[in-house]
Amino acid sequence: MRKPAARGNRKETYTSKHKLNFKLSAARPEACLQDPAAAYRFTGAVCRLTYPAAVVLNEKTTKVIEAAFQHARYPSVKGEKYLFLIGTVLYALENLEIHNLSIGRSAFELRPGEGISMEITNVSAVFNGRIQYGYGSWLVNIEHSIDFEIESQIDLGINPKLYCGAGKVAADTSDCFLNFHKLSLHLQGDKEPNWLKKLFTDFITFTVKLVVKGQICKEINKVASILADFIQERAEQFLSDGDISVDIGVAAAPVITANYIESYHKGLTSYRNVSAVINESVFQPDQLTEHKMLYFWVSDQIFNPMFTAAHHDGRFQLNLSGAELTELFKTKLSSPMPEYIRKCLLESGSPQLSVWSSSVPHLHTSTLGTNIRGTLSAQLHCGAPDAPTLFFQAEVDIDITASYADKKVFLQSNRSEIFVLQAEFASLNQTHLDFIREALEKIGIPKVLSVFETEVTRLLDKQGTDLFDIFNPEVLPQEGFVVIQMDFGFPHHLLVEFLRRTLE
Repeated sequence: MRKPAARGNRKETYTSKHKLNFKLSAARPEACLQDPAAAYRFTGAVCRLTYPAAVVLNEKTTKVIEAAFQHARYPSVKGEKYLFLIGTVLYALENLEIHNLSIGRSAFELRPGEGISMEITNVSAVFNGRIQYGYGSWLVNIEHSIDFEIESQIDLGINPKLYCGAGKVAADTSDCFLNFHKLSLHLQGDKEPNWLKKLFTDFITFTVKLVVKGQICKEINKVASILADFIQERAEQFLSDGDISVDIGVAAAPVITANYIESYHKGLTSYRNVSAVINESVFQPDQLTEHKMLYFWVSDQIFNPMFTAAHHDGRFQLNLSGAELTELFKTKLSSPMPEYIRKCLLESGSPQLSVWSSSVPHLHTSTLGTNIRGTLSAQLHCGAPDAPTLFFQAEVDIDITASYADKKVFLQSNRSEIFVLQAEFASLNQTHLDFIREALEKIGIPKVLSVFETEVTRLLDKQGTDLFDIFNPEVLPQEGFVVIQMDFGFPHHLLVEFLRRTLE
């Protein structure tokens, strides 16, 4: 439902033709900057993942590595080699598949300014396939096509580098190596071959090592790219709803220290092909600490364009009617209720109240909380849809603090100032204006905040926030930005979804 249309000869204070007041600037960087410090002023949001969080994520690394091993497609390999006493041997390995995969342990290290060092030890697997081979000399002349089995025990080392690729965080895992503690090829299950078979299988083993290493490292690089895209796609979905979206492309390559990984995101709100621009961000790394697992730094320059977009999308409106409305006005107020409002609520049988934003709300965050200023309009109807009993506008200035607990958002009003700018009723007087102001403060604001709590929680749940195990979350308002910090447990549903996509 959209905002009510103008009634009678009352001046219309809101129009959908208003332009988005997003700030445009020629200084907007289109690509990642080499120097993170230079990118700070273009940064709308920052994510800091500390070492304890990396430990939790590393615990799930084995599942991703298992997916890489199992998803790898090993090409057929053909070749030939001259062997003493046997002659030239022609061979082809086909239909190579992996079975009985198990992984021992995964360890990692954050290397400042370089990347991440990961070691996956005691990877045990059996490869099955078929081999075609032929060899000949003055002694023998044989051609065969038989099944084979390869027993392996491998240590895997990966040194991922994080960089800025196509405006996103990308991972390069080309620094990848496999150390084979065991790689034994058995023909038709023969684990005690004669000397001829052993001579043949020994030289093929080296080729198999190259094939397995090449394909495993290639697949890990592919899976790492899929994972990076998957995480960022989920983050963009998390911040998008309907026609409102947020570009979280990175302004610079991630920074890695011994204690955390930090990424810098543009955070540009878009609404119907109009995009905001950030070029005066106040971010500095010392605004974040390291005692929590995960930090999000979010600038007011993200919130204000989002408020603008939500206002023009008609999201700031509330319609109340019937018993729900009359129940609200049972709240005890010091100002007497005007008789016409009492009759409307108690005697009309179908009272309706519509409230909507008639100006773009402006937000500013400080250590006291988040201050929101804007103008609202309201109409009270008592059974006659084309003749409102009361219309008024008011300027609202309110300080709010936010928190998150038990998978719900909570909003607390710390201070509010309300100025009734305009009211229309035949016998309106100062007593009536005092009632409107007090009703807004003690009934309207708590109700609106309650609706906001429910709606924001719904949007977060829609994106899967309720599926995360979040511990001790804190929302800390600062000057011009908010820090959201928390500990967490790895969301199993995300791992399942990622592995499903990877194995499609």
